[in-house]
Amino acid sequence: MAVKENEINAFHWLVDMLESVEVGLVVLSLDYRVQVWNGFMENHSGMTASSIRDQSLFDVFPDLPKAWIVNKIKSVVLLRTRTFTSWEQRPYLFRFRNTRPITGTEEFMFQNLTISPLSGPDGEVDKICVMIYDVTDVATGRIALERANQQLARLSMTDRLTGLLNRGTWENLIDSEYERYRRYGNPSVLVMFDIDHFKPVNDTHGHLAGDEVIKHTARVMRESLRHSDHPGRYGGEEFGIILPETDADGALVICERIRAAIETSTVKSRGCRYPVYRQRWCCSADRYAGKLHAMATTGR
Repeated sequence: MAVKENEINAFHWLVDMLESVEVGLVVLSLDYRVQVWNGFMENHSGMTASSIRDQSLFDVFPDLPKAWIVNKIKSVVLLRTRTFTSWEQRPYLFRFRNTRPITGTEEFMFQNLTISPLSGPDGEVDKICVMIYDVTDVATGRIALERANQQLARLSMTDRLTGLLNRGTWENLIDSEYERYRRYGNPSVLVMFDIDHFKPVNDTHGHLAGDEVIKHTARVMRESLRHSDHPGRYGGEEFGIILPETDADGALVICERIRAAIETSTVKSRGCRYPVYRQRWCCSADRYAGKLHAMATTGR
């Protein structure tokens, strides 16, 4: 009698553990009907175990990747071995909302999965166990690190004020383009230009206004170029452009287009360093950034 009582207690503890553990536990029959649905799954899905038991998993969750799940389960049954899937391969299986306060920046829960075969008394696989692990904290940290590394890589290659390629990155592209020209002989053009009468802008209106002129010039230049062109800030008010697959005549057309766009545009800024600059001022691009000194060479 004592042995039977101990077995009952052990079973009770086991059930209590499965209900309270912070891991999703789903047991499916081979026709994908739910047999076990633990407390983790109830809390995150909003569906009780009694309401989902013996129902088809795909009827209850029609947005699940059915073909992927079926193929996984077939391989588990055939090989009689478990399989694993990480959040990097598939971010989640069940579209549960993220409820962790620290990793609340992500909308949905990232999940790792373990799919295991379960054998009956005859030794044949007749059930499948799917375990769902909430790895949102790990995934969020990894994603944040990757984003930070991408941001650092971008910042190391671009000019902070204009968003153009910085001088070091742009000069490396010149070397690459020149080697390509020497190898294949295709025309390539290097354009260098600066902003006329830029010093009076800084002297009269302050460096904040000068920064606005530089940013405006960079924006107009970028909008006037093709996707294959490589604009960069060489330093101060000096800029450079690499024009692949372009001859000198074509480069002059592009330069004139940039010059004309700057000539017909207006730079507006509101300075904040001194009271006198709190009013709006306008400087004609024809006066401060009107003439582009362009030097086009074919890389000879």
